[in-house]
Amino acid sequence: MALDGTDFVDTDLRTPGGSSPRLATAGTPAPGIAGRAPTREELDSQLTATQQDLAKLREAQEQLERAKAAIEEMRRRRAEFQTGREEMLQNLLRGVALLEQAEMNLRRDAVQMGRTLEGLRGALGNVQGLNEQAWTDTTWETELARALAAIENARMEWNQARLAWPVLDGGSAAPGQNPASANTTSPLSGLNPAQLARLGWAFNWPVALLGLGVLVLALVLALKR
Repeated sequence: MALDGTDFVDTDLRTPGGSSPRLATAGTPAPGIAGRAPTREELDSQLTATQQDLAKLREAQEQLERAKAAIEEMRRRRAEFQTGREEMLQNLLRGVALLEQAEMNLRRDAVQMGRTLEGLRGALGNVQGLNEQAWTDTTWETELARALAAIENARMEWNQARLAWPVLDGGSAAPGQNPASANTTSPLSGLNPAQLARLGWAFNWPVALLGLGVLVLALVLALKR
């Protein structure tokens, strides 16, 4: 019987594509191929390669962790910037408004104090100008009436200054605070201007009436001459 080339080929070793499997070359690790177990050298080479890959992965992980920490720090600083900016804007706006109001109060109090000081200086000059040694027997009654009127005007000026500035009675007012409202225990603090005016008139009308009487008496005596 004649034989052909296919009689020497084992059909169990053919692949589905019809080609024969490639034999592993010498020195190439191919465990499991053709049923051959890997050698010790092949396992050592695979272990070394795996350790190198693991080291690269660990280095990459460390780099990612450092990048994560840097991003978290920048996020924290950005949040600190926004919070601090809002906080300082509120504090500065409030501080500027309070100091502007205090400055306005101080300027207003300075103007009021200047007027009071001017009134007190005028009253002081009037009282210091009273010289009874210059009165004569013919003018002393008129001079006395004028002196009493000057003293009464000075007393009214002094009382108004005491009501406006508690420092004249030994008190003190905080900077920027209206001195008239510094003494919270004053019984006059709850009265409106109309009530204060009526109260002042009630206190001063007897003295004013006395001064008017003295002035009328002086005029009558002057007309009799």
